[in-house]
Amino acid sequence: MSKARVLIVTADEFEDTELICPMNRLLEEGCTVDVASLAKGMVTGKKGYKVEVDLTVEELAKDPSEIYDLLLLPGGKAPAKLRQNNRVLEIARSFDRVDKPIAAICHGPQILISAGLLKGKRATSYSSVAPELKEADALYEDTEVVVDGKYVFSRHPQDIPAFSREIMRQIEALT
Repeated sequence: MSKARVLIVTADEFEDTELICPMNRLLEEGCTVDVASLAKGMVTGKKGYKVEVDLTVEELAKDPSEIYDLLLLPGGKAPAKLRQNNRVLEIARSFDRVDKPIAAICHGPQILISAGLLKGKRATSYSSVAPELKEADALYEDTEVVVDGKYVFSRHPQDIPAFSREIMRQIEALT
């Protein structure tokens, strides 16, 4: 059983399976998982799945990387909204600063692009985000999962098994 603490940052219109499947896998392994968003209450996925928000991004500790071991950024339409929030960008930067794992799938890398974290990193994303990755000087690869150091990337829901496997490897490396 893992004692790892995972922070998921999301908002309404997340891609349901990209949040639910990795979250359930983490919970199965005994991880503590907190969901943060822009407001309290529930967030609703593109297909209607609802997830309770544990705390707002403003309620998180000043440096959440001191509390959490991994940051998970699901895709869907949520990252387009989240990337406009300076607190969300600072959360991503806090994990990068201390070299803690960050996992982003589909549109999730948009947050990392806006945070200025992907220059020179190998990455993948949903195909429509690929031009943005390239503009951010990331090294785009069209493959199911890309791991660059502590970063884990995948393209879309079909890649979730590989994405979850690599997240679990990052968690295992913590112990």
